[in-house]
Amino acid sequence: MTAMIMHNPTPAMAPRDASGVWRNGLAAGLAVALHVGVLAALIVGWSTPMPVVDAPRVMHTQLVMLPAAPAPEPLVATSVPPEPEPVPAKPRVDPQVQVQKLEKAALARKRVEEKKAEQQQERLATEQRNRELEQQRLDQQRLAAEKARAAKPAPAFDSRQYQPLSKAAPDYPERALDKNIEGDCTLEYSVNIQGRVENPKVLDGCHPLFIRPSLAAANTFRYQPRIVDGKAVVVPAVRNTFHYRIK
Repeated sequence: MTAMIMHNPTPAMAPRDASGVWRNGLAAGLAVALHVGVLAALIVGWSTPMPVVDAPRVMHTQLVMLPAAPAPEPLVATSVPPEPEPVPAKPRVDPQVQVQKLEKAALARKRVEEKKAEQQQERLATEQRNRELEQQRLDQQRLAAEKARAAKPAPAFDSRQYQPLSKAAPDYPERALDKNIEGDCTLEYSVNIQGRVENPKVLDGCHPLFIRPSLAAANTFRYQPRIVDGKAVVVPAVRNTFHYRIK
């Protein structure tokens, strides 16, 4: 761009005013400054911009070892407490009504305890009666068994085969020896549960001289007690005959 400044022609012969010279100089300086500014703007504006080259992109890889993740903590179910319900205001209680309620409760409790005591006494009385009835039944059974045994006839027993375990021979009377008297003497007696002779008596046909030595000899006899149904019994009407002979 070129700026052209046109100066008005002045007559060559006209005299120059000092103030006009100063104005012309100032205008020339401004023109030069304007030219310089325009030139600088053109230089800057027309300069070809350098192309921007992008830097090559490089991918970098790196192996990273991550620590093992901790095991998740087990979830614990927590119960959320329910919200407390509003507590209603307690009604005012009359002291006399409260005392009456306490008395009724105590009376009811006392009746229950008395009822329990009565039931306990009745149970004990029932158990006692049952025991007494059982004992009576056992006693009746025992008496019936004893009566049956008493009524049951004793088995046949041959007293002649009931021989003493030990016995002593009677002494021969001297008077009978002197008179050459011989004979037999039969005694009858009972054998008690200890096996001893009881109540011996002489049967008919015994010579008077042989009675005393026969009785003395019979009292020395010892028998095996007879057992019937597991119990020792008395054996009645046992007989023994003593033979008196002179050899």
